[in-house]
This record gives sequence, structure tokens and C-alpha cells, in this order.
Amino acid sequence: MKKVTYLYLIYLLLPIVLLFVGSLGQSWTNSLLPTGFTTQWYLEIWESTAYKRALITSLMVCVVVCILNFIMITPLIYRLHISENQRLQKIVRTFALLPIAVPELILAFGFILFFSQEITPWLGTTWLLILGHWVITCPYFYFSVTAEISRSPLTVLDQVAQSFGANQFTRFKTVFLPLAAKSIFSALVTVAAISLGEFQLSNFIAGFLNRTYPTLLLQAFYGATGLACAATVILLCMAICMSLLSNWQPWNKRKGF
Repeated sequence: MKKVTYLYLIYLLLPIVLLFVGSLGQSWTNSLLPTGFTTQWYLEIWESTAYKRALITSLMVCVVVCILNFIMITPLIYRLHISENQRLQKIVRTFALLPIAVPELILAFGFILFFSQEITPWLGTTWLLILGHWVITCPYFYFSVTAEISRSPLTVLDQVAQSFGANQFTRFKTVFLPLAAKSIFSALVTVAAISLGEFQLSNFIAGFLNRTYPTLLLQAFYGATGLACAATVILLCMAICMSLLSNWQPWNKRKGF
């Protein structure tokens, strides 16, 4: 069993190690490993306007998508939970599953057909890119927070707060948000990771000037291998940071715990 585990770890880590090695090699053509050592690929990315613009676009889309999920989905989860309307919960759950069940390629074709009409000529705009990322990520935010809240005493605490005269907004702020803080934080990190790494939909609906970082990587692999490896390593480092951030729980670091 240990041998299988080690082989699986090697299978996962070997491509990552080769990316790091390739990003520091001068040339990698028809050989198992690159030849030479250089950091010029990282310098080219640092000096490249296209990569900077793509990275800024990805980060901007990521931040806006996280804000949209928090503003739009969090109150919806609260309302659904305290209403205890099973039929409405099933309907919302079904719609939330659609972006996961439908392949991104089909979603991309739908976006292209609908937003390339004369009355909706918005294909290639940044706000459409944000909308596409939000559609893809909102199910992960919804189900992550819902799973945690369903195990919490929200209904009882909300009724107690209501009996003391607290209005709905006050109950949402003082009862729901503290209970859901951990799951909201984890869900937002998941949303950010998915948005930063999303390629398939972005490749179809993004314009030339608002390409995301992953879509630019496709072009890099048609050029220098070292440049492509370096650009991929940067994206990989962002993914690792998101993974570490998901395990950071500042609310558990209180005195006495």
C-alpha cells in the first residue's frame, strides 16, 4: 500500500518538479531535461506588458467575483435557511447545480451566441468575463456555505434574536455571519482559486486586451518552452498560496484556545 502511495505522489509531483526545472533552463528541445541555467524567463515575464495586464485582469476578475458571491449568495442562503421552505430550497439547489452539470464548453457557446447579437454586443468585455466566472463559481460558494450552516443552530438562534426584537438585517449580521464566517472564508478561497485558474470559458469569451493569465499561457506554449514553464510556475505558486490560505483560520487563534 505504501508503494502505491509513493508512486502516486511521484506521479503528482514529477510534472511540477519538471516545470520548475524547465523554468530555469536555457533550452529544452528533444531532451529529457533542459540544458543550461538562467532566470531570463522570469525577467521576461516581469518586463512583459501582456503578462502584467493578464495577471491584473485575472486578479481583478477574481476579486469582483468573490465580492459578487458574498453580496448575492450569502443573503440568499440565510433567507432560504430561516424560511425552511423545502420546495424553494430544492429549486435553488437545482439551479445551483446547473453550472456544474453543464460542461463549460456548452456554457461558452451559449455566451457567444447570446452576447454576440446586435442588441447584446458585449462579447469580449470584462464585465462579461466577470459574469462567466461568477456563474461557474457560485455553486461552489453556495454548497460550501450551505453544508456548514445546515449543521449549525442558526434557526434556533435566529428565533431567539427575533424574540428580542432584532430585525432581519441585525440577525443576519450578528447571528448568521459569525456562524458562517469559517465556511464563507473557505468558500471565498475556493472561488478565488477556481477563478484564477479558469481557462476554458475565458478562452472563448475574453477579448484580446482583457485576456486572463491562464489564457495567455496557451500562447506561451507555442513559443519558448522556458517562458511557458516560468509562466506556469507563477500560476502554480498562486494556487499553492490559495491552498495555504484555505487552512489559515484566524478565528481559532484566540487566547486560551
